[in-house]
Amino acid sequence: MYVPFEQLPASARIWIYQANRPLTAAEQAVLQPALHRFATDWTSHGRALAASAAVLHNQFLVIGLDEAVADASGCSIDASVRFVQQIEGQVGVELLEKSQLAFLLDGEVQLLDRKALRNAVAAGTLGPETPYFDNTISQQGQLVGRWPAPAHSTWLARYFS
Repeated sequence: MYVPFEQLPASARIWIYQANRPLTAAEQAVLQPALHRFATDWTSHGRALAASAAVLHNQFLVIGLDEAVADASGCSIDASVRFVQQIEGQVGVELLEKSQLAFLLDGEVQLLDRKALRNAVAAGTLGPETPYFDNTISQQGQLVGRWPAPAHSTWLARYFS
């Protein structure tokens, strides 16, 4: 059952899929019906899930689930990954690749290969206050309150000590 994304409770579970490039307004417009349909039809063992999906910052596909209504099973999570793979094919974007880190620099999402992180910190390109999109967060309340967050307040803190 579809729930508007902004109406998901703070406790809702989320999955964040980072695109390898920004999605255009036209691509997002094409995706909206598919996101709505997925959230409407997503089930777990025959139970309707209270879910939503949205594109945020033109670069992230976020799927949200109110587990107070019903929680996801392994099969339903597999179905969500298949949906993400369909989106990849539909718009020609990578969403499941995890080697890039996303930062907010000069008001734009910038991607950095994990292997280049130490050098970017050493060069001063990234600092402890640089906003970082920590895609490991798992609840809607974290998304609203700490995404992006200063790099030093995430798992990246060890790079700034």
